[in-house]
Formats: sequence, C-alpha cells, structure tokens
Amino acid sequence: MRSPLDRLRHAVTFELLALGLAVPLGAVLFQLPVHDIGVVGVVSATLATLWNLIYNLLFDLVLRWRRGTTAKSIGLRMIHAVLFEAGLLVLLLPFMAWYLGLTLVEALVMDLGFAAFYLVYAFIFNWLYDLIDPPRRPA
Repeated sequence: MRSPLDRLRHAVTFELLALGLAVPLGAVLFQLPVHDIGVVGVVSATLATLWNLIYNLLFDLVLRWRRGTTAKSIGLRMIHAVLFEAGLLVLLLPFMAWYLGLTLVEALVMDLGFAAFYLVYAFIFNWLYDLIDPPRRPA
C-alpha cells in the first residue's frame, strides 16, 4: 500500500498535469474564456485532489480487505476510474452550473465532456504511475 506522502505526490502530480491539458482544451471545445475554464479547473482540481486522496485510500482498503492485495487488473482499473469519475461528477456539477451561469443540464453536458477526458487520462496516468513507481507490498 502507498504511504500518505506518496498518495499526496500522486494526487498533486495527477491534478497539475491534468490542468495543463484540460484548461486550454476545455476553453477551445466549450468556447469559453480560458479564465473561466481556469477557475473551474482550479476549483475542480482542488475538490478532485481531496476526493482522490479519500477515494483511493478507501478503494485500496477495500481491495486489501477483500483480496489481500491492492494490485489492479485492467478490468478493475476501469471500474476504479468509472467510480471515481461518478463520485466527482456529483461533487462538481452544482459548482459548475453556478459559476458558469449554466443550467444543470448544460453543466452536466460540460461535466460529462470533462469526465470523458479524465476517465481516459486517469486510466493512463494511474497505469503509468504504477509502472514507474510500483506500490509496495505490505510487510
């Protein structure tokens, strides 16, 4: 299992790289000012970082309890990413609608676009992260 410091490094690295990709892409795709997408991005990244720390800790605890290991197959990584994004969607939707002056439906469409990006991004990032720095086995 990963240490709290490693979990923090993982979450911060994940969000900083994602912001660098998602803000300019979102501004172009949704035809909104970079500043507005940037504010949404920073607030989203902050909430996502907190959610990431909580979600991944709980997910790993459940895996270790149920399977005795935190190792993830491709299928389990897909489930992990989908559940993470579903939880984040619930957290972010009200803020996006309010800040951007959108209806909940418009915010949902936008949030689903970002979720699609992050779903693919999270899968690739976490896979590469584990290849570069594999989780340690419990002693």
